[in-house]
Amino acid sequence: MKKSRKQLVVVGDRVLVAPEEGEERTSVGLYLPPTAIDRQAVQSGRIVATGPGTPLPEPTQLDDEPWKIGNSNQRFVPMQAQIGDYALFFRKAAVEITFEDKKYLVVPQAAILVLVRSENPLDDLDL
Repeated sequence: MKKSRKQLVVVGDRVLVAPEEGEERTSVGLYLPPTAIDRQAVQSGRIVATGPGTPLPEPTQLDDEPWKIGNSNQRFVPMQAQIGDYALFFRKAAVEITFEDKKYLVVPQAAILVLVRSENPLDDLDL
């Protein structure tokens, strides 16, 4: 994710989420303030950046000498979450950060319960 001159880089199997803010509406039409929502176990938001995924170990080559310096191209297990997805995740696993006066949540991919993906996910972003 890039803003002005600073760049926020997400590492590993984590995603950066712009949390939903404001009041939530109940099924009967009542609006709940954010203090009432704090007791829920799940939270939702839009994914604005993802890490590269979980790094894979280098494959061992039996016929090669271990002290040789080889071409080490790091490989990763790909992320299932993508930029623009709407995510529902466990609130306790999220870490809140502030970057350039905007609040974000850093969430491990394992804490994500559901992803909602539209056909053109970049249309939904507010960057």
